[in-house]
Amino acid sequence: MSRRLLLFTTATRYALTEHVRNRFAMLLVALFIPVWISLAYLSIPDTPAHIRLRATGQILAPRGNELTEITGALNAVTLIVGFMMFAATFSGGGFDRRLALAGYPRFHLVLAKIASLVLASAAVAVYATALIRLSFAPRRSVLLAAALFCAAMTYGALGVAFGSLLRREVEGMFAIVMTSTIDLALQNPIASSAANSPLISYLPSYGAMQTATAAGFSTTPLPGYLAIQLIWFTAAALVGLLAFHRRTRNALHRSGHLWWTSGHRDRGCREAITENVPPGG
Repeated sequence: MSRRLLLFTTATRYALTEHVRNRFAMLLVALFIPVWISLAYLSIPDTPAHIRLRATGQILAPRGNELTEITGALNAVTLIVGFMMFAATFSGGGFDRRLALAGYPRFHLVLAKIASLVLASAAVAVYATALIRLSFAPRRSVLLAAALFCAAMTYGALGVAFGSLLRREVEGMFAIVMTSTIDLALQNPIASSAANSPLISYLPSYGAMQTATAAGFSTTPLPGYLAIQLIWFTAAALVGLLAFHRRTRNALHRSGHLWWTSGHRDRGCREAITENVPPGG
């Protein structure tokens, strides 16, 4: 195995381990998603709700509980993945600084965070789609899973940005919860009279919401709106990467020197990692 691949796989393994060790996040994945989706489906009447899909101009008539279930799934995956990435970034900030100080390439640390975000978002999106299919059959399940995945990626990137920029944990949690709640609540045509406002198109999960609604109740594919969602992800990821770069750069600057030799770098990386290995890990 090449040195670059070894650095990437090691950093990714520790990033994934950090998520698995977050028992509260794992509990949310196991319980919050099915409970929230089930409540949305069971508590809302199944009366057809006539809505206009802004992406295509089509008039759709989905059942109210099915439309709310999709909105609830989007809300659940964005909250959970955003929380997971925020918690990992916030609690692992010192670890990242020590690794950078020891000479661990920041490029590989960034790639590891992206890889862990992709894997977490994919797992949560597939899980939520499977739960939705227990209630009703969306027209395009794969497209629905893709919409959930892109929304989760966007909020995961926002979680990294909040974890890098905010100083207190409660601030980050509040920011994620309020952003997701306002974002999805305003787009639900059953709960909000502002769902047809032009301002809705500027919300973080607009592309995912339009794509998910079309996937559930229309045969029209909307790949362009997934691209809109990816623009939001890119913007959030850039903010998070700039904050991460600034934080690790400051750590390197304060150190006053770098361990330039390969042997010193490798030994420093191993020592920094060993300090964060859980008992028996």
